[in-house]
Amino acid sequence: MEILSVLVVLILIVAVVSTLALTGKPDENYSDSTKRNTTNLTLIYVVIIFISLVSLGIYIWLT
Repeated sequence: MEILSVLVVLILIVAVVSTLALTGKPDENYSDSTKRNTTNLTLIYVVIIFISLVSLGIYIWLT
């Protein structure tokens, strides 16, 4: 159990260090990629909400 705890702590430290290393690099096309990502996420949310509502309607109709 102690070995697993040490392993988890090591993975956590590596994750924090790598995250901080990546955030230090600026992105030149940040505004362009942000607009594209926002558009993609909005489209994904619309599709998922539509599919969820249709599925809920079918479930209610069949029961």
